[in-house]
Amino acid sequence: MKDPLKMMRQVQQMQDRMGKLQKELETETVEATAGGGAVKVVATGAQKLVSVRIDPDALGDVEMLQDLVVVAVNEAMERSKQMAAEKMQALTAGLGLPPGLLG
Repeated sequence: MKDPLKMMRQVQQMQDRMGKLQKELETETVEATAGGGAVKVVATGAQKLVSVRIDPDALGDVEMLQDLVVVAVNEAMERSKQMAAEKMQALTAGLGLPPGLLG
């Protein structure tokens, strides 16, 4: 059986790293565009929408603009999740945990 104190220290270290990762994800951003740049969305690694920029030239067709906003937001959220997953994988590499256990 492993040393329980050593295991507790390892758990505490992992919790500390996870806290730092969460703070990092809250400040790092990803961008996505749609319609050739007519809509640009910025989101954090914690899947929070930061900004939406719409080119004034795209204001003519409201339905198309709505679709472009949805596409850009969905892409930004996907990129945000991917960034978080990559950072989590790097954090947990070498721990011997089953894939997908922590995220």
